[in-house]
Amino acid sequence: MDTILIIDDDDQLRKSFEKLMVEEGYRVRTAASGEAGLEEMRAAVPDLVILDMRLPGMGGLETFRAIHALEPKLPVIIMTAYGTTETAIEATKCGAFDYVLKPFDIPGMLALIAKALEAGRFMRSPVDLDAMSTEASREAIVGRSPAMQAVYKAIGRVAATNATVLIRGESGTGKELVARAIYQHSDRADKPFLVINCVAIPETLLESELFGYEKGAFTGAVHRRIGKLEQANGGTVFLDEIGDMPFGLQAKILRLLQERSLERLGGRQTIPVDVRIIAATNRNLETAMVDGRFREDLYYRLKVVTIWLPPLAQRRDDIPALAEYFLARHAAEAGIENPGLSAEATALLQGAPWPGNVRELSNTLQKALIFSRGAPLAVEDIAQATEEAVASAEPAPRGSDLRGWAMQMLTTGKDEDRFDRCMDAVASILVREAIDLCGGNRSKAAKLLGLSRPTLHAKIDKYGLRIETAVKED
Repeated sequence: MDTILIIDDDDQLRKSFEKLMVEEGYRVRTAASGEAGLEEMRAAVPDLVILDMRLPGMGGLETFRAIHALEPKLPVIIMTAYGTTETAIEATKCGAFDYVLKPFDIPGMLALIAKALEAGRFMRSPVDLDAMSTEASREAIVGRSPAMQAVYKAIGRVAATNATVLIRGESGTGKELVARAIYQHSDRADKPFLVINCVAIPETLLESELFGYEKGAFTGAVHRRIGKLEQANGGTVFLDEIGDMPFGLQAKILRLLQERSLERLGGRQTIPVDVRIIAATNRNLETAMVDGRFREDLYYRLKVVTIWLPPLAQRRDDIPALAEYFLARHAAEAGIENPGLSAEATALLQGAPWPGNVRELSNTLQKALIFSRGAPLAVEDIAQATEEAVASAEPAPRGSDLRGWAMQMLTTGKDEDRFDRCMDAVASILVREAIDLCGGNRSKAAKLLGLSRPTLHAKIDKYGLRIETAVKED
């Protein structure tokens, strides 16, 4: 359970806020002054501080600086009245996570608290490398295959530099863990680490989230706001899913990388920023450049160092160690005894296709553990845990072990629909490969498959295929 420390001299607000936070499942401690808040900090470090700017005695900005000196990675949300906005902005420049104006919107505040707690976990939770016997409570990048050894070496070589890093790999391969490992082993480890998901934030908000804005920049911009890039000055920003970043915004990221400066939205002042960029994508950026969806100059600026994460299907020897790690971790989190895995269950896991990669393996073991009965997990437990995913006819990844995939398909689902599910899964692979081979041209893909175009479109819809290449028709 996360602990929140509220520092505010308004008794009524403090009590109301405490009640709300407890109802949301947080553990809450309070203080009516900056001095009392620092005493609470020294007694036990919370997971988040919510700090009012106007305090008796030690002021809010002075209190923030003292908190930041004690715990540089502790997220702090500033509460401020309109008249003290500039002070809150100064605190944000110094490393505060964000600030809100009083009176604040409760749903928006709860969302901001969740984001701040997540950011704090990212900065403080260590990521172990090649931890075969790691503590179950810690996050780790597990595996000793040659492909993963290359990843560890790359992290070690690039961490101590300020080089921009591009992490590439399929969804679920652990790109965020690699980014955090680079940050934690770098000279910037005592500075902010902020994660921006370029897909999760609406396009209309992403620019202001990254670069901030000046008062009057657009309707509703009633005061200046510092963007995440400026807020992370001296630290590291992880741009996840950068392959999906809007084309127009890519030019501003390019300028940041070239000139180490930025301009807020609606502003004319050039602001120097010392921030390291780590980016990640599961997209084919080379194809995106050809299609005009990704800037070539940004591509070369990002790939100063490229780290490729292999799909799980290409590192099957690591699956037993990964399975043991995830099972131990999920059992520890659930407060139950680790039942272990039978040899047959381990063999089934090694043969499965894992289109969702390491993330899918983790989720499968968590689900199997929930329904286990204390004995070592058997083939039936794994089959039950994977039934829903297999029933959706998700195709096996390219290069996967076909026999292992077939074994998984034959041990899950209802007997009467197994053949149809297998055929649909194979057909979806053929359709996807044909479209990729034809560069996204569906007319050519239909001819290659011996299908009419309406039939091809129907199969794309049936299998829920997401065609990533640009669609070019004759």
